[in-house]
Amino acid sequence: MFIQTEETPNPATMKFLPGREVMPEGTLEIIDAQGAAASPLAEALFRIEGVKGVFLGKDFITVTKEPAKDWAIVKPPILTTIMEHFTNNRPVVTQSAAAPTTASSADEGEIVKQIREIIEIKVRPAVARDGGDITFQKFENGVVFLNLRGSCAGCPSSTMTLKAGIENMLKHYIPEVKEVRQSV
Repeated sequence: MFIQTEETPNPATMKFLPGREVMPEGTLEIIDAQGAAASPLAEALFRIEGVKGVFLGKDFITVTKEPAKDWAIVKPPILTTIMEHFTNNRPVVTQSAAAPTTASSADEGEIVKQIREIIEIKVRPAVARDGGDITFQKFENGVVFLNLRGSCAGCPSSTMTLKAGIENMLKHYIPEVKEVRQSV
């Protein structure tokens, strides 16, 4: 098994591509070892000294390291753990803990449907290439609230991504959008 790695715009995270499906649907972000109970893979990764967060996507795993740790030290045990996990055919998740990709209610407005569609088709694939995910939270008084996850959470360029990229795109297609903000 060969696992590719990619640097992300966030220097604290690295994207690992095992060459197979990781999550059949949705994504799962685990921000500490206590939250890893739903994923045997995340539990194993959190046993590695210096691992601070794990994000599971469709075909990738993004690992966030402690700032004081160097990738040269942390990366080899992460690769070994991922390889052992998949070669032993262990489940990635044991509980239904995956976040739905995008759920929409039948009664939401046309503007929200347009926002969701643009996020799903144009934005999420680009953000996933960087080892993260983005989800729509709400649209209120001209403001779109989004949640950045994985390598995008805490990334130095996340504000620029939201403002220069996503906000400009949404304003272009949907004049009712005045601003985009990170949900808190």
